[in-house]
Amino acid sequence: MMQKQINRVEQFFNYSVQELKTQLMNSKTNLNYMRASRSAFSVALNNANTLTCQGPFNADKTIIYKNVFLNLGSNYDDQTGVFTAPRAGVYSFSITIYSLAAAGKAQTSCASLRVNGNEVAPLSERNGKDREDSSTVVAAVQLKAGDKVTASLLQGCDICDDVNHYNTFTAFLLYATDKA
Repeated sequence: MMQKQINRVEQFFNYSVQELKTQLMNSKTNLNYMRASRSAFSVALNNANTLTCQGPFNADKTIIYKNVFLNLGSNYDDQTGVFTAPRAGVYSFSITIYSLAAAGKAQTSCASLRVNGNEVAPLSERNGKDREDSSTVVAAVQLKAGDKVTASLLQGCDICDDVNHYNTFTAFLLYATDKA
């Protein structure tokens, strides 16, 4: 009778240990998946010693930010200016633009946040009272894995930057969703 009790306790113990090992492996797998899918980037237009401007152009144009502060997950492509969502989730995006009017030049600083080519959030300051225009937009956007996000310089607008990093584009994953 005592041997039966010992055998039952031993079976329960072995079963419990196996369950704990399985749960530990699942937790490690989930943690590794979360670590692999972390996503955040922060970039500036350039890092030039002197103020350089882009635009105005005859058509909308993707802004390619060349100065990379952070690119966790390597999902921002500094050759194309495109961020590709690594997984479905809600992301926070922030764009700041800046322009400086030259003598005799109409001043306009405008851009838009775009997902798969569609405008999500515009930002602009056109012909302010001073020589400088700037604007910022912050938006929480739900994305699917593979969605492409860009900052687009709008037709007729310009932006200027230097080592002060007036023009920035930043994003990070707030939380993942099950939506594919």
